[in-house]
Amino acid sequence: MKTKVGQVTPEEKVEIQRLFERRNGLNELAKILTADNTDLYEKLVKDMGETSVKFQTWWDKMGEKYKWKSIEGANWEIDFDTRDIYLVTKE
Repeated sequence: MKTKVGQVTPEEKVEIQRLFERRNGLNELAKILTADNTDLYEKLVKDMGETSVKFQTWWDKMGEKYKWKSIEGANWEIDFDTRDIYLVTKE
């Protein structure tokens, strides 16, 4: 179930959209890259870690800033077209 809990500014949306697209791109690259190329593999793993931390930090920062409702086991999701933030539960 999705419940709207807020909205972010256009600038905030751009920030999380860049991180989202970068994270997805790195995940796709990880599917085709083998550990044979050690330097590239290590750079990818490092970049994935850093991007994941930035992604989670953005959500934590915005959740605190806007005081979005949260529930244990649920997560927030953004609609990039409307900038609306939803609380997504498994119900």
